[in-house]
Parts: sequence; C-alpha cells; structure tokens
Amino acid sequence: MKQIFFRGCALALTLMLLAGASVQWAYAQEETAGALVPRPLPVKDVAVNPYMADSDNSIHNDVYATDVTDAVAPLGICSTVSVAVETQNIHAPSAAFYDSRGHAITPFLGGIAVTDLDAETITRAGSFVPTRDDGGGYSLQISYSFVDWADRVVAPTSHGHLLVLRTMDAQGQVLPVFEKAMDVDIVAEAVAALGEDIDQRLLSVVYDYEGNLWFTTGGFRIVPDRDPAGFLGYISQDYMQQLDTGEKVPLEGNIFFYPLAGGEGAENGIAANQDGAVILTNLACYMLTADEGVRVAWRTPYDSNGANDAGEDAHYTGGGLSWGSGTSPTLTEDLVLFTDNLDPISLLALSSESGEVVARIPVLDELEEDIPVSVENSILVYDGGNGTVAVVVANWFGAGNAGLAALDSNSSIQSYDNIYDANWMAQGNAYIAPGVERVDVVKTDSGYTAEKIWSRPDIHETAMIKLSTATGYLYGYWQDLDSGMWHYEVLDFATGETVLRQDVSTVAGYNNLAVGLIADPDGNGLYSPTGIMEMVCWRDVFAYLPDSPAREIPPEDTGRLRLPDNALPDGFRAAGYLMTVRVNNLREEQTLALRLNGLTGALEDYALFYLDAEGKLQEMTGSWTLCRQGGESLEAGASLMQDQIYEIRFPISDGSGLDRSEEAYDGTFAVILVQKQM
Repeated sequence: MKQIFFRGCALALTLMLLAGASVQWAYAQEETAGALVPRPLPVKDVAVNPYMADSDNSIHNDVYATDVTDAVAPLGICSTVSVAVETQNIHAPSAAFYDSRGHAITPFLGGIAVTDLDAETITRAGSFVPTRDDGGGYSLQISYSFVDWADRVVAPTSHGHLLVLRTMDAQGQVLPVFEKAMDVDIVAEAVAALGEDIDQRLLSVVYDYEGNLWFTTGGFRIVPDRDPAGFLGYISQDYMQQLDTGEKVPLEGNIFFYPLAGGEGAENGIAANQDGAVILTNLACYMLTADEGVRVAWRTPYDSNGANDAGEDAHYTGGGLSWGSGTSPTLTEDLVLFTDNLDPISLLALSSESGEVVARIPVLDELEEDIPVSVENSILVYDGGNGTVAVVVANWFGAGNAGLAALDSNSSIQSYDNIYDANWMAQGNAYIAPGVERVDVVKTDSGYTAEKIWSRPDIHETAMIKLSTATGYLYGYWQDLDSGMWHYEVLDFATGETVLRQDVSTVAGYNNLAVGLIADPDGNGLYSPTGIMEMVCWRDVFAYLPDSPAREIPPEDTGRLRLPDNALPDGFRAAGYLMTVRVNNLREEQTLALRLNGLTGALEDYALFYLDAEGKLQEMTGSWTLCRQGGESLEAGASLMQDQIYEIRFPISDGSGLDRSEEAYDGTFAVILVQKQM
C-alpha cells in the first residue's frame, strides 16, 4: 500500500491547507515546449459538507459534482508514464475516489475495494464482494457511491439496498473484509409504501447538508412511454446518525418517499448544496428538502428530443445514453447547471434558490452540420468565487450502445457490453463524435449572462476532462485519430489550446473505459483506466539523488500539495508546492534534489521551509541551495526565469530534524520553497 504523505500533518496546518486561500504565482504568457509553468487558480468554491469525507470523495470529486480537483496534476517535469496490471477484475478499476486517509476506493468483482494502484500489479488491502461476503445476487452501483465523513463507503446496490461499509478498524487499519455497518432495503420499503408499479432500480445516493441520505431510482434510457415511473426520497438524519451514536433508531417513520409519474425517472447522479438535494430526471430538475417528508422546493421542467441514435448511413454505430439530459446536475452555491437534450443542445443555469432559468446558451452548436451531438458525461463546473462560473461541455455521441433503443433493452445491467458501443471500445475514438467547448456564466448587477469562451471541434473526448486548480490546467485522455496514439492532453484553461501531450500507446485497447481521469490526492499522479487490463499513470519525476545516479526514487513515493499563503509565516508567500519525498534504505547522508519551475525574481528573495515531525513549518537554516537543473550553481543576484527548471538541493539523513519518519533507515522529507514578500 502506498504511503500517504500529507495525511499525518498536524491538525492546525491541515485546517489552514483546507481554508481555500487564493495563491498568487507568476505565470508565463506563452508556454514553452518544455514543462508547464504552474498557473494556480483559487481553490474550488464548494462548501464543506460535514457528512462527506474531506477528499475527492465521489466519482465527480465532490458533492457539487464539479469534476474539479484541488490536487496537483503533472506539469511535464521529467515526467513518465507507468502501468499497473490488473489480474483479478475483468477491467482495470473503472473508477476511483478517496477517503480522507488517501485510500483509493475502486470497484472490484461487483463490490468495492481499497486498492493500491501504484505497484506493477494492482493489489487490494481489503474489499467487500457480494458473491463472496454476502450471499451474492447483487452488485454495488459504484458510479454513484461515495465516502462519508467517517471514511465509510455508502453505496446503492443493484437489488435496491443501501449499504454502509466500514473499511477500517478503530486504529485506522484497512479491514481484509469490510463490515456492513448498515443495510436498508429501500426498494422493499418503497413497494410497501407505493405499490409494485414503480421503477425498482436504485441508482444514486448522497448526503445533504443536514445529514439526510437522499436516494433515487433510474438508469439509462428512461423513456417516458416505456418505463415505469421512478421514485425518490430520503432516510432521515436521525436514522443515519445511529452509525455514530450507536443508538438504535427504527426505520419506520424515518424513511420517506416521493413517487414520480408518467414514466419519469433519473438517469444520472444526485448532487447537493446548502439549499438541498438536486435530482435531475428525464423530464425535470428538482430541489428537495427534508421536512418530515419530501418537500419539493421547486421543480423546473426542461425539453428533450429523446435519445439520440445514429442514422442508418452514419459513420457512428453507437449513439446517446440518456433520453433526457446526459449530465448529473452540477452545482455552485447559487446555481444548478445541466444540459438539455434538444437540437442544438443548450446549457441551462438555474437559480438554486428558486429554480428559475437565469441563463441559457446553445453549446456545441458550431460544429460541422454532419456531426451529431449528445452530452452524456457530466459537465465540468468551476466556481472560483469571483462571480464567473466556467463550464466545460463535451460531445459524447457514439459511446452509447445502439441496442439501448430496443423496446426490450434493460439499461439497469451496468456492464460495458450492455451500455457502450462495441466498435468504440474495440477500435477507438473514430467512433466518437468530436467537440469540446467552454462557456462562462457570469453574475452581473442585472442578473446572469452566458458567453462562449473557446471551442475545440477537433477533440474526441471520452475521459470526463478534469481541472486541477493547483496547476490551473485542464487534463484529458483521448486518441489522436491521425496517429492512433492514446495520450494525455493538457489544455490551457483560458484559451482551450493544447499546451502539453504525453503519449501512451497506439494499441486500441488503451481506450480509457468511458470514465473520468483520477487525480492522486498526494499530488503526483493522474490515472486513466484502460481496456487492456492496465491502469495507466502519468507522473512528474521531480525528486532524485544526485549522489546515487543509479538509484531511483519511485515517483509514487513523492507528492506535492499547494499551501495557501496563510499557512506560511508572515512575510512569505508560496513559490512552489509542498514537496514530500520518501527515501528508503537511507543508511548514509545523501543529497536530495527537487525539481521545480515557475520562479521569478532574484535568488536572494527565496527561503526554504520544512515540515517537522509535529507538522509545523520551520525555516531551514542549514545548508541548502537553489541551482540550475543538473546542479550548476547560480551566481549571486541571478534573475530567475519562470519557464526554467531549477533544483532545490539539501542534505538528508535518517533521524535528522528534517526526517518525518520514525522508521529506521527510512526517511520522509517535506519542504516548500517560499519567496519573501516585498
């Protein structure tokens, strides 16, 4: 299991890191062909939900479903791509999210596991597999599971239950077999309350900000005149709280249902903000609150042309996945955002308070006329707290299995063969329609406006693009149709231009399995699952031992974290990331070299701080140097260039004041370069 570096910091420092202070670094106006210069953005403006884990705790990263991470992603600093081979699942883990200790939670054999994604072979420290551990007959709906505040996994199941799974013991050790802390048969309760004629496919769950656990039924292709109506509802905070208090609370009187009608049902996940829980069905968007029953604060209908299918003579063999909107609702503090399913498709921004449509703008409407459009993955929404909400929308037409249009299709079978187009999975992104666009929703004195920022009609996107606020760039993984090369691609957030590519393979099986990229919370890994039984990971190699050139520090033993300036002593601002490195078998003093860029000003303007064993930042008063890459000294008064890579070098030894590890001959070091404020 990978060592977690940043989770052991003192509580006071951790709270400062999470405070969300804006970080100001200089950045280049034009990128070089080398490593990217960091362009940090303010951390995402997502209110802390006290009932969810303090991490990227779900498939869309957070309870607002933003697809934005505050983790550091690769910048191309001597970077490398590695693979971890899957030997037990039928695919590499198709999704991952994290608990507050940094454990990756991934699907496993129809269940779920704490997974090490970094070894040559993927391993599990613990798991819960229904066929092995609970009699079988069902699987977990991993796409819409999450981790709660106590690091328990909360998951809906294919047989209509809600499970809460305890993954660790009281000492924080991963359990070999997870324990069921709660098991509620939601569908059975719904049938007793509403009758048999309801959609009985439990789809998604989420905590609201009051601790009520909301749920909804549904699946893909919920066609109003074909499918039974679904239902939604919640389990009360009083009932869920017994997980922590141990008090026995009856389910009766603590579970509430709201039946839908006319073939209405959800096709994606639930989100929540401080106004309530938001569920988007194939017909309408709902804001829901708990008031001794389901209270619909507002319901806003939207229009759809129905599921999108390829024509008989079309190049594409697949189509769309959803009858209504293909996105989960994505939230800010004030807005609810999603796309409709018309022609052209529009982005809708609703007031979170009233449900009124406050802005609407067509998206992906400037593509060539013969390119079909279907938005089937959630939109990326970044709110930096400055009145502008940036939205990235991607075309996904062609990914869906055309067989879902058949009257006898069953979209509740959550398998790749059932849901996705076989030609796309086997032959690549030539079977996906192109188009990625950024639009902004801007708050003005007179309301909201929406405006187009940039468009990329050439990108065939299948990776649910992620934004790293710590680097300031957009990250994707897709295929170059000319060369056949699957690759990571980094886009300039402001312009949409490609600023960096990292090639992976021309083998067709390196398709990314239709799920989002996974950002390592330790800040030095960007994972992409593939169809070839491998988890691909792109990392920067920023740490090495210049005294031992034949010895490699594994990139997975390094991490980077952005510190806000208020975490530093007065008079200093962050000039780089907090960089953490583990060096094993440290028997003699060595020199540690750390690569970084983005520096400006004079050499004398900089100081180096380290994190001591108690998690406090201390200024390094011993010998350390800032030099050119490779060790060449900088002359006194030298002006630093932000697009150049420099090195921090300092001596390390086992048990020194810099060493945060208590293990013999094993050192862990964490330092940050800072610049004196003028």
